[in-house]
Amino acid sequence: MMTTFAKLTATASYVPGRIVTNDELAAVMPTTDDWIVSHTGIHTRHYAFDDENTSDLATKVGIKLLKKAALTADEIDLIIVTTITPDALTPATASVVQGKLNAKNAVAFDVSAACAGFVFGLSIADKMMRSGQFRHALVISAEVNSKMMDFTDRTSAVFFGDGAGGALLSQTQVENEEFLIAEKLQTDGTRAQTIHSGRIVPLTEVASTNYPTTDAFFQDGRAVFEFATTTVPEQIKQLLADAKYAPAELQMVVCHQANLRIIETICTKLGMPFDKFAHTVERFGNMSSAGIPVTLDQETPITGGQPILLSGFGAGLNYGSMLIRM
Repeated sequence: MMTTFAKLTATASYVPGRIVTNDELAAVMPTTDDWIVSHTGIHTRHYAFDDENTSDLATKVGIKLLKKAALTADEIDLIIVTTITPDALTPATASVVQGKLNAKNAVAFDVSAACAGFVFGLSIADKMMRSGQFRHALVISAEVNSKMMDFTDRTSAVFFGDGAGGALLSQTQVENEEFLIAEKLQTDGTRAQTIHSGRIVPLTEVASTNYPTTDAFFQDGRAVFEFATTTVPEQIKQLLADAKYAPAELQMVVCHQANLRIIETICTKLGMPFDKFAHTVERFGNMSSAGIPVTLDQETPITGGQPILLSGFGAGLNYGSMLIRM
């Protein structure tokens, strides 16, 4: 029996057309363009408005992936959508995307791993592809973060933008075509309340006035910065050591696009030149799980050469790093 692997055959991305500047945010909350740029490096972000929800962004990425890979929708066997801003709690956003693509042969489900979602989604898809039951899989990360923001909270709202990105994996029996070289996924649930969004409180009584409500996105900015700039670099170093790679051997690093200052600090702690770190956060803001695949699609060379390091980290606290070949 032949061993089955997964190869990465295409990447794609999509951001909504509406650009929101720092000055526009400064008109509705106590902040300034100078403050946002100095603290985050972000100049603009894109917002989806009432004609686009999370499934719409994901579907547009799916269409692009199919076109790039020269596949039809009915050739897709698996669709994984990673998101913390779904269209609804149920049905899964992936199910909606499956219907919009008319990918009638695909099993579809969501993964909620926050900003680490794309790395976690790729890992899950890889294991499923190895079973030999799936020929082609779409892993799409899509977020409409703007709909979950508290626009009186400048410590959170100024960071986030909307967008979607993804990858298409295809079955192969050729080992050196396998996209996954090594990975390390972790969770620290003791710090789960550091970042939260969409919490729904239990009932206090049976009453006709009961109606479900959710809370807006919240993050403890200082704790997030400390986690991202200490725990995450250590995970990356351990992954590279276990896989017997030196940082200099990497073609590119694509971190979660949390903010530019975090990326700069991770770069320093790894002792790598900053030009090896792909980044789009200045233009698109923090797109949660979508940041890595959007940046992978738009900023990294697609070659079969040196490995690319992906590193996602966020609510959970979930964090995962992965060495891949394109």
